Amino acid sequence: MTERQIQILAAIIEQHAEIAAPIGSVMLAKLFGVSSATIRSEMARLEEMGFIAQPHTSAGRIPTDAGYRFYVNTLNEAALNNQQPLLMDRSARAIETRVNNQSHRADRAIRSAVDSLVELTHNLGLATIGDELYLSGIGNLFSQPEFAEGGHAQAVARLLDNLEPWLREAAPNEPLNVFIGSENPIGRGSGASLIISRFRSPYSDNSYIGVLGSTRQSYARVMRLVRHAGAMLEEIL
Repeated sequence: MTERQIQILAAIIEQHAEIAAPIGSVMLAKLFGVSSATIRSEMARLEEMGFIAQPHTSAGRIPTDAGYRFYVNTLNEAALNNQQPLLMDRSARAIETRVNNQSHRADRAIRSAVDSLVELTHNLGLATIGDELYLSGIGNLFSQPEFAEGGHAQAVARLLDNLEPWLREAAPNEPLNVFIGSENPIGRGSGASLIISRFRSPYSDNSYIGVLGSTRQSYARVMRLVRHAGAMLEEIL
């Protein structure tokens, strides 16, 4: 992929996360300062590579799971290459303040971190507390327009029903794990992304905190907040 194609794909993903609608060439042409014809040509190449799709004739484009995966991998590479510690923004500080207030009780600290992620990302939040899976913000999840269709909602519910045993069996071993759409072992057709961070706690060396939401995510921000929540809990607990 060329650098411009990477930037156009990122713009489609980020704009789609904001407006929940296909992204057209006119919007991108203004953003990149080139003609609509140039953007349409680049979009055609991205579509050939399987990174974007056209949901309806004459509509704009939306990202595919493969497009999201390429984008998330790019974000992870950038995080690995950035050796400087990231300055905490207001959202990260809000999580830290809330968790520090409950640091005397591990279970309350973890619940507070989850509740903060729910408020900040508008996703469903989850964490393992011993043998229990704590869930918060289910209403956020099913209020997303992608899950208005019954089939998607059922697939998401199936994923939730089986999430706890799957986490025990799979034990994802990266500090941050992102499972996009069809990559989820359960509910492959749900159109949901699971973003989780592994951390050590008094309960287990493989405790998890994260969010579940539509594949239409502000991945850069959500991944950063989930990674921060996991690292902070490990440090405090």
